[in-house]
Amino acid sequence: MAKSIKVTAADGTLYHIAAGYLGDATQWWRIAQLNGLTDPDLSTFVTPVTLTLPTVDASQASGVPGVSS
Repeated sequence: MAKSIKVTAADGTLYHIAAGYLGDATQWWRIAQLNGLTDPDLSTFVTPVTLTLPTVDASQASGVPGVSS
């Protein structure tokens, strides 16, 4: 079952959320995709917004898909 959390601008960014809940800040894009977001910045969230979190998946590679260094 997917976990939901409430976030506001005070929570910083999806990087912070991913680090805390998924153990890998670079997996912020998974949270974004699941919630229809494109920007990791939460500064525009004035009121609490509910986000659905993906399950922790150790097989996920770090980084953003399609982007290489």
